[in-house]
Amino acid sequence: QVQLVESGGGLVQAGGSLRLSCAASGRTFSTYAMGWFRQAPGKEREFVAAIRGSGLRTVYGDSVKGRFTISRDNAKNTVYLQMNSLKPEDTAIYYCAAHRTPYSMSTDPNNFDSWGQGTQVTVSS
Repeated sequence: QVQLVESGGGLVQAGGSLRLSCAASGRTFSTYAMGWFRQAPGKEREFVAAIRGSGLRTVYGDSVKGRFTISRDNAKNTVYLQMNSLKPEDTAIYYCAAHRTPYSMSTDPNNFDSWGQGTQVTVSS
């Protein structure tokens, strides 16, 4: 497994932006896909975005397409989530996660075996 530490959450007004970061340690970062998920109170964990180890392929959940961008810096063992045009419905705890299998990609949280502690994002209307 890998250790993950998120940062960058906070309170922002609707229409604003935030950038989340997730620093990883513990295994070869560049060979594993990374993902962002979120969970709002009373709701199931939702897929937000994922990126291949190489950074050459990304995939997004329908609710964030065109507004959020996932990226990674393998030299810094860090993955980012740039969130623009935020809406109140984006309010949730955001988690980064590392895929369990090298050179694989998925949107299913069951395929990710390492999770950060989460960072709160609150969007006010």
